[in-house]
Amino acid sequence: MSSVRSAAPSTSRVPRPRRLGRGDRLFLTVIVGIPLLALLVFVWLPALASIGLSFTSWDGIYLSDIHWTGLDNYREILTNYPPFWPAVRHNVVWLLFTALLPTPFGIFLAYQLDRKIRFTRIYQTAIFLPMVLSLAVVGFIWEIIYNPDNGLLNGALNAVAPGHHIDWLGDPDLNLWAVLVASAWRHTGYIMILYLAGLKGFDPALKEAAALDGANGRQTFLRVVFPALKPVNIIILVVTVMESLRAFDIVYVLGGGVGSKPGMELLSLLITDNIIGETSHIGYGSALAVVLLVVSLAAIGTFLVQNFRKEDQ
Repeated sequence: MSSVRSAAPSTSRVPRPRRLGRGDRLFLTVIVGIPLLALLVFVWLPALASIGLSFTSWDGIYLSDIHWTGLDNYREILTNYPPFWPAVRHNVVWLLFTALLPTPFGIFLAYQLDRKIRFTRIYQTAIFLPMVLSLAVVGFIWEIIYNPDNGLLNGALNAVAPGHHIDWLGDPDLNLWAVLVASAWRHTGYIMILYLAGLKGFDPALKEAAALDGANGRQTFLRVVFPALKPVNIIILVVTVMESLRAFDIVYVLGGGVGSKPGMELLSLLITDNIIGETSHIGYGSALAVVLLVVSLAAIGTFLVQNFRKEDQ
């Protein structure tokens, strides 16, 4: 009998979940509803409005002046808008440059600083400092450096080779690369902090096991650390693509405001020129914005689909 009784199931009650009160529901509604409303008002509605306006002709003054044009804006952009294809080419160059130089360099710095070298905190602060500044301020700093008359770069160049004078921002063959260097100065610190945060959560036992197997530092990073930080790698890739395609602030400052300089055309600048330039072409600018949106979604979506497909396999 004792064995039968001991085998009897327990009759203890499972506690019921507490029902949310009116205050709890109000709190959840506020903390979820306000960000959702802000996302809808400031992101999705303007995006949908831009898509709709891209099929129209409008000067941005009276709503009654909106006229449906169908695909004429897109046809004009692709066939009869000279700055468009240089802007696309420059955006691709910006993306490749950012992905191949400052992003790997930021990852390299993060891996080195994670090794507990001396003065790590000082190095982290110094490298991350440009990220604290806005891109507009960074643009002003590099405008002083690139000044053709008394800039720091030309001053150093004249000290080494007197008589040399380079217009870094006025030369169409150089100005894009000059802006890319300024952007990379800021982007490197951003990537370093992102990857350093991922490394802080990495299990050091995996490094120790790799060292016991005879792997050196480079092999440990490429075969152990880098694959294990796949979520961080995805975030860095998405950030790099978005930062490259939406580049505007620093180019706007170094380029002297609205109006794309030869050699510095970007899709974001063309959008601004057509929407808030001397003559507003809202439909034309909206069509350019839709093109940039499609390119961004295609670049990120393709990588994510391939990445998740590999995980499923």
